[in-house]
Order: sequence, then C-alpha cells, then structure tokens
Amino acid sequence: MEKKWVIKERGDSGLVKQLAGDLGVSESLANLMVQRKITTPGEARKFFNPSLDYLHDPFLMKDMNRAVDRLSGAIKKGEKILVYGDYDVDGTTAVALVYSFLKKNNANVDYYIPDRYKEGYGVSFQGIDFAFNNNFKVVISLDCGIKAVEKIQYAKSKGLDVIICDHHYPGDEIPKALAVLDPKQPGCDYPYKELSGCGVGFKLIHAYSKIHSIPFSEIANYLDLVAVSIASDIVPITGENRVLAYFGLKQLNEAPRTGLKEIIREAEVSRVLTIEDVVFKIGPRINAAGRMETGSKAVELLISDDPKVAAAISKEINCFNIERRNIDRSITTEAMRMISENQRSVNSKTTVLFNPQWKKGVIGIVASRLIETYYRPTVILTESNGFATGSARSVQGYDLYQAIEACSDLLESFGGHMFAAGLTLKKENIEPFIERFEQFVNSTITEDQLSPRIFIDTELAFSEINEEFYRVMSQFQPYGPENMSPIFISYNVFDSGSGRMVGSSGEHLKLDLCQDSGTFRSIPAIAFGQADYFEYIKNGKPFDVCYSVEMNEFRGNRNLQLNIRDIKTRS
Repeated sequence: MEKKWVIKERGDSGLVKQLAGDLGVSESLANLMVQRKITTPGEARKFFNPSLDYLHDPFLMKDMNRAVDRLSGAIKKGEKILVYGDYDVDGTTAVALVYSFLKKNNANVDYYIPDRYKEGYGVSFQGIDFAFNNNFKVVISLDCGIKAVEKIQYAKSKGLDVIICDHHYPGDEIPKALAVLDPKQPGCDYPYKELSGCGVGFKLIHAYSKIHSIPFSEIANYLDLVAVSIASDIVPITGENRVLAYFGLKQLNEAPRTGLKEIIREAEVSRVLTIEDVVFKIGPRINAAGRMETGSKAVELLISDDPKVAAAISKEINCFNIERRNIDRSITTEAMRMISENQRSVNSKTTVLFNPQWKKGVIGIVASRLIETYYRPTVILTESNGFATGSARSVQGYDLYQAIEACSDLLESFGGHMFAAGLTLKKENIEPFIERFEQFVNSTITEDQLSPRIFIDTELAFSEINEEFYRVMSQFQPYGPENMSPIFISYNVFDSGSGRMVGSSGEHLKLDLCQDSGTFRSIPAIAFGQADYFEYIKNGKPFDVCYSVEMNEFRGNRNLQLNIRDIKTRS
C-alpha cells in the first residue's frame, strides 16, 4: 500500500536561527526543537535534562486527600486492602507497583486480576463478591473503574470503600466511589492529563509517601514499572510522562526488579533498552499472560524477589507469548480470507468481523494487523459469556471512540480512547452495529485518513549527518507518541553500487547511499521489506528517501545507519 509523505511545517525561521545560535547546534536540530514547542534555551535545558523535581504535586489531583486518608486509616487499623487491576500491561504493572509498596509498608494487602474470559474487562461483580466474601474493606481499582457506575454502586452496597485510579475518559456519570483519581474527570485540576493507569497508581503512593515522610528515593524504585506501562499503553511521552519514562528506563537498564530482569533476559535484549524495546519485546510478554491464561501470572512475576521463581515464571510467560503469536497469525489469515471473499467488506470504509471461535485475548492484535493491509477503522469480535465482545483499532487522525459512541444504543458496554477501544454487544445487534458503524465512519472519515501516512520532521542533507548530530539528536529520547523518533527526508539520492538484497527471503535492502556525486561520501542504510525497489536502485537511478538516523552496533563495531522508512522513485 502506497504511503503518503506528510512533511511537517517548519518552525519559525527566526526562532530556529536564534535557538541554533544560542545552543550551538545545527538549524536542522533547532527546527526539531521548535516543532516540539521548545523555543528557548531554558525550555531546551528542561527538555534535555529531565528531573524528578519537575513532577507535579500529587495532591493537585481531585480526591487525592480522601484516598490517602482512607488508605492511611486502613493500614493503621490493619483492615484488608484489595489491589484490583486490569489484565493488560498497564493494569498488571499498576497492581505490582501498588501491592509491592503497600506490602512493604505493613499493609494487610492482596491483589486481584479479573479473568479476561470469565469476567471481561475492568471491575466485575465477581471481583466485588471476592472482596466482600474475603472480608476486604478497601478496594483500589487500577487502570479501570471510571465507567463502572453500577459495579461501584454494588460494591458500596456491600460496605466496600473503592478508590478508583484510572486514566481513561469517564462516561456521563462518575461512579460514586469513596475517591476517584482520574486526571481526565471533570473538575480535576491536575496539570498533566496523559498519565498511564500505573502512573495514576504511582501518584497515589507518592501522595501517601509525602504524608508519612517516606523518602522519594524509596518510591523511585518503582519507576521501572511505570516506564513499562507508559511504553506499552502508548500514552504521550510528553511532560510528566517524559520524566517518568526517562528515569524508569534508566532503572530498567541499571537495576530492574527481579521479574523485569528475567523478562529482559528471556527477550534476549543485550543493548541499552529503549521505549521501542519495551513496546515490542517486554510488553508483549507481560501481556501474553492475560491473553493466554491469567494476568495474575504477570503480577506474580513482577512482584517476585526470588530469581529462581522469577526465571520459571518468565519462561512460562515466554511460552504463552509464542503460543499467542501462532494463534494471532492463524486468526489474521482467516480474517483476511473473510474480507476478500465478501464484496461488501472489500469496498467498505470499515472492517467489522465476528467469529465465535476466535480467542478473545488476541483479537486486538488481529485488528492492528488487519489495518496494515486494509487501512481503515477495524473491529474484531468473538463470543464471550453469550455476548459478542471485541477490540477496535483506528487509523491515524480518526477518532474511533466517537464512532463507537455513535452506536452506543446497540452496545452493552464500551470504553477506550481515540485510537483503541473495547466493546460488548448482544449477538443479534452485530449486523445493525456493522451497518451503523460503517455509516458513521463513511460520513466522517476523510480520504486522506484512509491512506497510511509517514510524518516527516524536516529535510536533511547527508552532509549534516555525523556523530555529533546523532549525539544531540539522541537526547530527544525517550521517543514515543508526540515525541516520535525524528524522520528526515532527503531528495535525489542514489546507491553507490554495493546495494544488495538481504534477509532469509531477500526481502530487505542493504544500501550505501550517496547524495553528492562530487564527493561520493556514502552512508550505510537498511530498508526493511522494500526489496521491490532493487531493480530500480541497482542501476544507479536517483530516488527520494524518508528515514531515521540510528547507531548500528554489530560485533563490537558502531556506525551510523539510515533506517529507510519509505522510498519514492523519481520519474
């Protein structure tokens, strides 16, 4: 599928030149800063030198005083506290963080992760019954609860005090919990709205620590969990999240907790871990426990201090991940066949598929895979507890949540955000939902949004690319949403003649690219999955490239390399 190249508007030229001069960097690097709203040396220092001092006061969050007062009272009286969290990475890291902190501070505490297949997402009636039947007095819900109006009311009727720690958008009604911690709720003046669920849990223990004079250094030890949640939940890495991710990654690389250390070893990551490594190698392994068996297994790993126990669980979770990959590939193949055999599906602006036999734990991944081929809003449904339940994924720039909300009268429940959501409906409502969803998306999505786009930061001349350029650029890390790895464009380049196809099936290109025919200075480049261009390139014909600049490390050798994101031939 051809990708559209979208070059971002260049920063104000006066600001760019001034900043470049003040900082002693190239205008290309200064432009990257201005595009990220860094316009003064002071803002640059704050961006490039994250500090834990930049974290906001947790008591700015609505209901934080009530939450800490109740938690303090429960610990003082020895009341049983249940830490309840979702089964994905954000939920399980949040549970591991809050549970471990409370356990260390002498709380009478246990944890609960709902069964994805029996209970579904979020706070469940079964979970509340478990808390009541086992004499818990306080329930802390993490990464869920903000839309659980009926279930929180049920918990209240059972005499349970619930503290909600969530980061999702609320519905029309806020649950009547003892305390609701969610920066996105109306009336909350907390300055940063994009925390992960684990991040909200961290603010709770931060607030408790301030009241009880626990040194911040003690809770900073939990930032590896927060970094994993930020990366895996794909929240913006801006503001407070940038600080939390920066120091969390530092801990992940220098002194990760036992469970995470074992996952890193199992994932065979030998270099310095990045956000991308967490997204593609660490997060999926943690997620696999909840997808294939139970999220409690992930929590058990993340709270373990015993290397032997952690190693055994990590191996088990790695096996889950291998099984998960096999299943999602099989379902994706079947789903693509269903689309190709249905003319209505081929010509639609949406994909909505239902198969009662598909495994609930992998359908979100399948939705994402289908978008790689059929670039349009996608909903994949399976059967669970007599209902159709599923996951939805969007394309760049299109508000999926709004489209699902337009079908809310056909749904039993739904939740999520702009790019990803979950939903449950009666099976007899599947066809009406398909029609309504298609109708709404068709009337609101643009043709531009139905084409995959590569957002390019700025044009770059090959002559600017050197180790000093890379050293400064690398300080933009950690990369993530709203601070992505810079992508550059260079025009009229050509291969020096050593280009070749590589990979087990010859599907990739290894090139040495030149831009100036006078100097013939070449830069190594790798183009994954783009071997179709080889016949054109090998003859020395010019072309345009968009790419990121990386440091390639192989057998002790380091060299700058271009990671080619896309190629356009010149006519």
